[in-house]
Amino acid sequence: MRGFSKAIITGNLTRDPELRTTPNGSTVCSFSVAVNRVYRDASGEQKEDVSFIDCSAWGKLGEMIAQYAKKGSGVLVSGRLDQRSWEDKTDGKKRSRVEIVVEDFNFAGSANRDGGNSYSNDYSQESAPEASPANDIPDDIPEGEIDLSEVPF
Repeated sequence: MRGFSKAIITGNLTRDPELRTTPNGSTVCSFSVAVNRVYRDASGEQKEDVSFIDCSAWGKLGEMIAQYAKKGSGVLVSGRLDQRSWEDKTDGKKRSRVEIVVEDFNFAGSANRDGGNSYSNDYSQESAPEASPANDIPDDIPEGEIDLSEVPF
């Protein structure tokens, strides 16, 4: 049986994204998302818990995130979970970390400054969304009811 890994989170960036280039020339963007959860404990008191999720985005997607996302930006991230293990050089202990390898990225919430654009791993410069205000409404819309028989499709 083949395994399947998919994670979807929404939250706010905890710091500005960091863009690096690997020795083989690939670009990778690293960032962390704070995900809040509100719940009631056994006594009925409302509590809040925060999880900090590390994320990485490769290639053009990572470059776009590094260019447009900033600390505090509301984001929706989806991707696959990846676990990395290594030996710490300072104390020799084994360490591991789980992160989301980003496949799709959207700005979310009131911090959305780009009109709702989303970016994914198949992003290419040629298909970049045009920057236009989200509330562009034409001035020549007729007043009153619309006769559906005049609609050409």
